[in-house]
Amino acid sequence: MTDKPITATGGCLCGGVRYQVRGPLSDAGACHCSQCRRTSGNFVVGTHARSADFSLIAADTLTWYRSSEGAERGFCSRCGGNLFWRHTAPGTDNTVIAAGSIDPPTHIRLTRHIFVASKSDYYDLTDGLPQFAEWPK
Repeated sequence: MTDKPITATGGCLCGGVRYQVRGPLSDAGACHCSQCRRTSGNFVVGTHARSADFSLIAADTLTWYRSSEGAERGFCSRCGGNLFWRHTAPGTDNTVIAAGSIDPPTHIRLTRHIFVASKSDYYDLTDGLPQFAEWPK
């Protein structure tokens, strides 16, 4: 266990998955890719933490789904809560956390939109934040 203070806690709707973060969270980004839309019903706002700073407190209902060759998504198998995204390649050390699953106050701010070339047609992006057609370089 680390001596770092807990900076965030959160979990799914039913409480089957709970987590804590002992370290900084990144600013949030909104992902408009087709996979995020299909797993959540809309775009997903996520923040990330170093995986070493992230720990599960309860994970009885956590299920990981390999959504592409290089990534997997964590969700609650009971309530369907869309919670996590992570690279599967060796050497990646961040876990993306769905911002809506974090207990307030989150202390994060939305700063960008990614994969806007894949966004759906039922909404417009008018907040003035930077927009990237795909993954920012």
